[in-house]
Amino acid sequence: MLTLALIGLLGGLITAVSPCILPVLPVVFLAGGTGGQETGRASTEGAAEERRTEGHPPSAEGGVLTAPARKAPVRTPRNRRPYAVVAGLVVSFAFFTLLGVTVISALGLPQDILRYIGLGLLVLIGLGLIFPPVERILEKPFARIPQRQVNKEGSAFALGLGLGLLYVPCAGPVLAAITVAGARGEISADIVVLTLSFALGTAVPLLVFALAGRRVAERVAAFRRRARTLRVIAGSLMIVLALGLAFDVTAAIQRSLPDYTSGVQKKIEDSDTARQQLSGLYDDSNKELSRCQDGADELRSCGQAPPLEGIDSWFNTPGDRPVDLKSLRGKVTLIDFWTYSCINCQRAVPHLQDWERAYKDAGLRIIGVHSPEFAFEKKRSNVISGAEKLGVTWPVALDNKLTTWDNYRNRFWPAKYLIDAQGTVRYFKFGEGEYDKTEKMIRELLRQADPTVVLPKPTGRAMDDLTAGRTPETYLSNLRIRGYVGTPLTDDKPAVYRFPEEPLPVNKLSLAGTWTAGYEHFTAGPDARLAFTYRAKNANLVLAGTGKVTVLVDGKVTKTINVSGSPTLHRLTDDDEARTARLELRLDQGLEAYAFTFG
Repeated sequence: MLTLALIGLLGGLITAVSPCILPVLPVVFLAGGTGGQETGRASTEGAAEERRTEGHPPSAEGGVLTAPARKAPVRTPRNRRPYAVVAGLVVSFAFFTLLGVTVISALGLPQDILRYIGLGLLVLIGLGLIFPPVERILEKPFARIPQRQVNKEGSAFALGLGLGLLYVPCAGPVLAAITVAGARGEISADIVVLTLSFALGTAVPLLVFALAGRRVAERVAAFRRRARTLRVIAGSLMIVLALGLAFDVTAAIQRSLPDYTSGVQKKIEDSDTARQQLSGLYDDSNKELSRCQDGADELRSCGQAPPLEGIDSWFNTPGDRPVDLKSLRGKVTLIDFWTYSCINCQRAVPHLQDWERAYKDAGLRIIGVHSPEFAFEKKRSNVISGAEKLGVTWPVALDNKLTTWDNYRNRFWPAKYLIDAQGTVRYFKFGEGEYDKTEKMIRELLRQADPTVVLPKPTGRAMDDLTAGRTPETYLSNLRIRGYVGTPLTDDKPAVYRFPEEPLPVNKLSLAGTWTAGYEHFTAGPDARLAFTYRAKNANLVLAGTGKVTVLVDGKVTKTINVSGSPTLHRLTDDDEARTARLELRLDQGLEAYAFTFG
């Protein structure tokens, strides 16, 4: 559970600095610096009293000269608004992400009621900053709290509650696990820990930003002299933000920004450790899909495409009738898991539009499976409106119960699954990026379906020449291995493998002898050998166990490595210049091989 909490914490930290939350940051910054009116009045009264006593002569009482009595210095209350805003955001986001669907269903409320409440709170807080009487009304619910200063932060906490209802962070596997569990009401101790740690991780950068706003307001003289003006500006900004969110203006800004945190997010949330920890939170059906690897370099056979089940309704089809995957046999089908408010999904839409225009006549069919991340995304009219704004013209299935999401063992928004003309899943890609590779796979499947098809030029940039750069990191995992050729892998059981007769192309590897292909590593058996044609200056491999590894480069023995203990990175080759070479390893029985890296 500690590992799960750490994964959630890191996932939250990354999310809180992603472009998805940029609209929230100005409000958090200004809210942290806009103290209540009480602070200003107290300071003013103290200064006025000091001015009244200045220059007055001492008075004589009973023959004793006494100075006029002075009031004790007025202590300015500490501005706790940054903590109140972030606390409110974390509380509402965590609570309603987990229990929002259950609460809404139990009360029979509209699915997007929480969004309306969040927008309403944002407008009210904005009006409160502009008009003090409105702020006093908002603070009344907190009047029974004994500490007076806490009462003054009531509106800040309410602001955080509103922001939490409108907070739509970029979705990775961690948030997907939380959202899916909350949507089904399957709340376990693991999910609660994951949610709380994710919310805490999100809170840290936001709190830093809010405290920075407070510090600027306290230290910069212009802010102190113009506190009233600052409050009006902050209130106006909140109202503008509410309008921008209501009319989806902020999404256009977010789409224009690159997702600079996606690589780090995927490395942490989709790592081997994270997959193992989160695997128990996902349905384990359709295990054949594990034979596909995210963004693999070649097409694979990953079992029959699961059905589109549990669909609430369809649109962008004749008469809004459902689409049966069996009716698409002979065509190449791309299943796109998405949700209309997800910025990552929005940025992927132009590529889908290009592919539909270029390849529809050649036999490509796109189906969008809208699997909601939040309750308001279940409302059909919201989804249709969002799809129209984005230019989604292909059939869309509303997977409100996340049944089809489960059927495909999905973990990401967006996610793309390619199905061949016979109905077999051949490739999938999680998240954004690698559009050129996905297009390459589409073209290969279209040619396999019809060898006579004439295809237009690729819509994206030219495909990368993998031999021109460094061989990518390669995991020895039955789920994540890339570039493998030779005897088909047998999961979790010892099996005998043979090298292919033809030479291995660059960035391809193969096995010979006995190996056990597992989830985390491959374990060497009798006469275990591994061949890999790579391009780099050096090759490295994480190894564990006790034994020796003989390294051959282009058929010549170059070194022997003694392995002992827990997984450790070992240098296999080291050259002055990048080169292409055939690496062969001969491993003692029992050694474990985890991952290749190249430099």
